[in-house]
Amino acid sequence: MARLWFRSALLPDGWAEGVALAIADGRIAAVARGVPAAAGDERAEIGLPGLTNLHSHAFQRGMAGLAETRGPGPDSFWTWREVMYRFVDRMDPDDAEAIAAQAYVEMLEAGFTRVGEFHYLHHDPAGAPYADRAEMAARIAAAAQSTGIGLTLLPVFYAHGGFGPGRGAPPAPPSPGQRRFLSDRDGFAALMRDSRRAVAELPDAVVGIAPHSLRAATLDDIAAILPLAEGGPVHIHAAEQVREVEECLAATGARPVELLLDRAGVDRRWCLIHATHMTAAERRRFAASGAVAGLCPITEANLGDGVFPLAAFAGEGGLVGIGSDSNVLISAAAELRLLEYAQRLTGQARAVAATPAHPSTGRALIEACLAGGGQALGAPGGLAVGHSADIIALDPDHPALAARSRDAWLDGWIFAAREGGVEQVWRAGRRVVADGRHVAREAVAARFRATLARLAA
Repeated sequence: MARLWFRSALLPDGWAEGVALAIADGRIAAVARGVPAAAGDERAEIGLPGLTNLHSHAFQRGMAGLAETRGPGPDSFWTWREVMYRFVDRMDPDDAEAIAAQAYVEMLEAGFTRVGEFHYLHHDPAGAPYADRAEMAARIAAAAQSTGIGLTLLPVFYAHGGFGPGRGAPPAPPSPGQRRFLSDRDGFAALMRDSRRAVAELPDAVVGIAPHSLRAATLDDIAAILPLAEGGPVHIHAAEQVREVEECLAATGARPVELLLDRAGVDRRWCLIHATHMTAAERRRFAASGAVAGLCPITEANLGDGVFPLAAFAGEGGLVGIGSDSNVLISAAAELRLLEYAQRLTGQARAVAATPAHPSTGRALIEACLAGGGQALGAPGGLAVGHSADIIALDPDHPALAARSRDAWLDGWIFAAREGGVEQVWRAGRRVVADGRHVAREAVAARFRATLARLAA
């Protein structure tokens, strides 16, 4: 049994000094407070629970920065999507694994210890299933295993190209750019079976399902595939764009979040990604459902999506978590900072996420996203007995943390650290980041660079 000792650590009931965590089989077996370090302990100064990245498309890390050039007309999410389709056109399984590994190294260095991989790149470049239907899922699992990140795999059901042109019209057919994502219901059932096998060697992997969106999966599709989750998480993109809401209204007579709440049985298993554009009534019902809002502030800003109504939603008891989505920039602190700053800009107020229980904005953000992210990925977080030993240590010598303590460390890391701040990371009790660098950073980065060079050739 290994032991980690922290001078200060954030436990579920608050900060404590002299904290020793006993680790067995990758989980926290015991927590002691007010104890001195012992011979043989791994030691650090400031211990925090690892953070959860509840929404990632790992392959998009390879196209980060490639969609920042304006086209001949107005740019939007929809023009960005065309760049994405072109990028995936040549990617093979080796490429997908190399890019995912780079993304996962960066996540761990940033303090994310588990990722929800919203995985929809299933087929070969012609759109045909691989001999092993879960070939691409197996590559995601391999990237997770080689880097050490915890994985919640969310295979995506994607059958249609968009909403029909009017009320009662059939869904639009898929476009050529979507051919690598597509499944029918029977094919998706086979994909789910093989995806479970693909992650079987990861000791704490979780598998759920992800109907991509109401654009790509009808309510009948969702009802048919829901049993394939087998009680695991259910994630879906919803109300990310105004155009999506307008098209959903025209095709169904209801808004996306409204439709899901009315007809899909949304409950605590569910995570609605983005949910940016809701009415007040939708927002209140969503909060009451127990489902999680999966917020991706950097990507939402990059794509011009809009701003989620965090203050009202949280005030109504809504649960939230953060994700890196398009992986254009991977930073846990930056996601939390932008989540708060967007609220300040739109509401002309400060410390919006703070609460009477947690007047520190940083502490309030971390506590909220630990709870929501853990629920959304089927893997509760926190430094508690029985939980995975997913732990980060902040750098006490970082200038943004100087002359601070406890909650002020969190505020310094999120709002004042230009970069860095995470000194060490343990995942399932194994140290994967030391002195701010992942133990396999150089090898993973070299493979990533070679992959992008080949794709660009």
